[in-house]
Amino acid sequence: MTLPTYPAGFLAALAFVIVVGGVGKGAFGQGTAGLAVPLLAMFIAPAEAAGIMLPLLCLMDVFGVHAYKRTWSRAEIKALLPGAIVGITLGGIAFGTLSPNAVRLAIGTISVVFALNAWFRFTETIARYLARGNRPPGRVAAAVWGGLSGFTSTLAHAGGPPYAIYMLGRRVDKTVFVATSSVFFFAVNYIKLIPYYFLGQLNSNNLTTALVMAPLVPLAVWLGVWLHRRISQAAFMQITYALIFATGVKLVYDAFTH
Repeated sequence: MTLPTYPAGFLAALAFVIVVGGVGKGAFGQGTAGLAVPLLAMFIAPAEAAGIMLPLLCLMDVFGVHAYKRTWSRAEIKALLPGAIVGITLGGIAFGTLSPNAVRLAIGTISVVFALNAWFRFTETIARYLARGNRPPGRVAAAVWGGLSGFTSTLAHAGGPPYAIYMLGRRVDKTVFVATSSVFFFAVNYIKLIPYYFLGQLNSNNLTTALVMAPLVPLAVWLGVWLHRRISQAAFMQITYALIFATGVKLVYDAFTH
């Protein structure tokens, strides 16, 4: 099996984002997939970067679903998934119609907003506002936030903030929040295989690269489990958010200068 030819540094960057994502999944029950596409898009086309990462994320999701298989909310999944499917469809259309620089701009913007949200807690502020009402967010809110999650996940594998806004507004238990997140993004990522296939993002080159790098996934998740009580979640996530912000700014700059 022969790997395609990539720019210098790409394979090292790919290994890095796999390890970071796997450690996040194993140590804290959450991946850091938002870092992958903006960082890899500094070496190759954004659509190609997303196509390589998706099979690897699907493999990581298996571990997350197994860990929380008894505590997720079926009702919340049923509420969120229809909107997510619409968002995935729109994200696939965007990948198929926008120019590479327009996709870089979109992914860079999503990445910057993702990092700023983590630092300034916009998600929690919006969720608290929604939770003030007499009733928690209902089906319309689920469709909107599920759709945004599906769209941003399709473009940049960064659907976490919209999901969090809805679920925090529902005032669910922490374990239910994490468990339902694992199942929701398991479903979202496997549904994304359909538009990625028709857009040619799951071509032989991308799948070969993903297959060669796949053994890193269980090793990274295992490393995360081992590090669970040995590293600070706050420090790990802050470093990850800083990298997402920096790569997002670089993609926005590249979109306007190339």
